[in-house]
Amino acid sequence: MEKNKKDIVDISVVVPVYNEEAVLFELYERLTTTLKKISDNYEIIFINDGSSDNSLQKINSLVEDDEKVFYVNFSRNFGHQIAVTAGVDLCKGKAVIIIDGDLQDPPELILDMYKKHKEGYNVVYAIRAEREGESFFKKSTAALFYKLLRKITMIDIPLDTGDFRLIDDRIVRYLKQMPEQNKFIRGQVSWLGFKQIGIQYKRNGRKHGETGYSLKKMVQLATDAITSFSDIPLKTVTRAGFLISLVSFLVIIYALYAHFILDKTIAGWTSLIFSTMFIGGVQLFSVGIIGTYISRINKNVMNRPLYIISDTNIGKDLL
Repeated sequence: MEKNKKDIVDISVVVPVYNEEAVLFELYERLTTTLKKISDNYEIIFINDGSSDNSLQKINSLVEDDEKVFYVNFSRNFGHQIAVTAGVDLCKGKAVIIIDGDLQDPPELILDMYKKHKEGYNVVYAIRAEREGESFFKKSTAALFYKLLRKITMIDIPLDTGDFRLIDDRIVRYLKQMPEQNKFIRGQVSWLGFKQIGIQYKRNGRKHGETGYSLKKMVQLATDAITSFSDIPLKTVTRAGFLISLVSFLVIIYALYAHFILDKTIAGWTSLIFSTMFIGGVQLFSVGIIGTYISRINKNVMNRPLYIISDTNIGKDLL
């Protein structure tokens, strides 16, 4: 049943969902209990990102029982960052909470977030002081990524943060003006500036199922983050090309000098093959970096919709 969602609400909660049928009812109960302590004027928007389990059916049962619950069902899986974007596009809250649907982030922390927001902060992000159930590899690579991102970009993204955060309607307005296809929302929020503060919390391990973020998806997210906010890789490729060209030129000069002046031809099939393979590898790596940036440009030039909505109870004009 389609619902009227034109009025402004005090707080919106955006929940991207991908195969989370086992925890949706508990998530809903904990969210509503927490939100009622803030205001009765709230909304919860579930974004079903092409789930293959019964997540959509569970969401629909919540929609039928609660007029404050809305849903958006994608035509296929578009990815976590796009699902969050859709929720931000469609929410009506003066304050907006972004929280994943896996219950690793505690809904009860929203109370502290909202308290900080009322003190005048535009963004209140959650910092993972502890991370249960995550491997040493994932923790170490995540820490390395954020440190690297800090060094090569002009934005300050806090360490050990995800998309679990509160943003106000002013931040939402500016996010809607960033239509790039390769989304890295926490980077965009940091780039915007304004008053931001973090709250530490303990992140729980998953109760059910497995994470939707595979190594491949994490690498893609890291690539999107770096190419969205830094041109250092391109500058590095340029400098490497110049350095290799300079060294090659000096080697050629020395080879000519040795042959014509010293009457000594430089021998070495192994060194020739080594240098050829090294330069070829550098060239392919450089072309790959340039190609990644060109791919971003190509996606934005094509200007395809970020997502396709299969069905929703927010409004028929979205279909």
